[in-house]
Amino acid sequence: MSGRDVFGPAQRIIIKVGSALLTDAEGAIKHEWLDGLVDEIAGLRGRGKEVLVVSSGAIAVGRRRLGLGAGPRNRTLRQEESQAAAAAGQIRLAHAWQRSLARHDIPVAQVLLTTEDTEDRRRYLNARSTLSTLLRLRVVPVINENDTVATEEIRFGDNDSLAGRVAQMVSADLCVLLSEIDGLYTADPKVDKAAEHVPVVAAVTPAIERLAGATKTADGSGGMVTKIACARRATAAGCHVVIAGGKHVQPLQELENGARCTWFTANAAPQTARKRWIYGGLKPAGRIQIDAGAARALGRGKSLLPAGVTGVEGGFQRGDPVVVHDADGQELGRGLVAYSAADADLIKGRKSAEIETLLGYRGREEMIHRDDLVLTEGDQA
Repeated sequence: MSGRDVFGPAQRIIIKVGSALLTDAEGAIKHEWLDGLVDEIAGLRGRGKEVLVVSSGAIAVGRRRLGLGAGPRNRTLRQEESQAAAAAGQIRLAHAWQRSLARHDIPVAQVLLTTEDTEDRRRYLNARSTLSTLLRLRVVPVINENDTVATEEIRFGDNDSLAGRVAQMVSADLCVLLSEIDGLYTADPKVDKAAEHVPVVAAVTPAIERLAGATKTADGSGGMVTKIACARRATAAGCHVVIAGGKHVQPLQELENGARCTWFTANAAPQTARKRWIYGGLKPAGRIQIDAGAARALGRGKSLLPAGVTGVEGGFQRGDPVVVHDADGQELGRGLVAYSAADADLIKGRKSAEIETLLGYRGREEMIHRDDLVLTEGDQA
């Protein structure tokens, strides 16, 4: 995966930007560099790609503004100072992205996440739905950790980990980790001149993890270890990952021109990996019975609508996995349900247009969206 085919196969791309690339030693935003990257993002969108950005830099920018010691590599801040710096810096960081993207008339949205948003299934579905809607509306989401509310126990701690979770969440095809270093080496190249570059990693093994511990970066709070962790999670979700040097004013063009980098390859497409996870990795929390018409619709690749549901069993909540079966009890598939058991029971057999009247709020039209549904025969492979 080198040369000009880098972005060709990818439809949904995550670009992760580290603090040391986006801000200078004093914590000021490098607008010329940002504009160069945004020009490339506009180019990708012009080629029909969807782009999400995971951007570090809020604490580095905020600490400068608050006089807490400029730059990402000065004294370690106390947690409350970091959170104050994040609060002050995030608004400036978002404005910088907004200003740069506005040059191409591209709308931008700020999305702040914590680990709880990616681990609690209902919050995960909300975040996934929001990001999917933003992409459908041709908006570039700029994502960062919600440092102002996260405790040490629920922090990502670095945006490499966040990028990996977002890749999993949105079923991305490619995650580009722009860094101060141009990939994985057999040793720290700043210390060991004999260190060899590793161009392709087919699987994240213990041996690869040991190499990561030997390779250092100054990229904010992350490092090669966190980039490998990102690659492990993302590739398991069907997303290729590339670690590339980001110092050039247009780093993505450098990557397409064949610049040195390290690729981590996924062995399944994102949707295939996601459906395997739904079918085999989750314990069902209930059952939903459907009629023959709904069963035929599912066989044609349609979503499950409330009108086709005839029975609800179990105490499941929104986002829980459920078994879908016919009137004879034969399992037809498994999926993540969009309603709790109580609400599902109220709207079963009814048209989607009636949901708001029945429940008092406007929920999803589908009981189970086709992207969250795996048929028992053939669809989980």
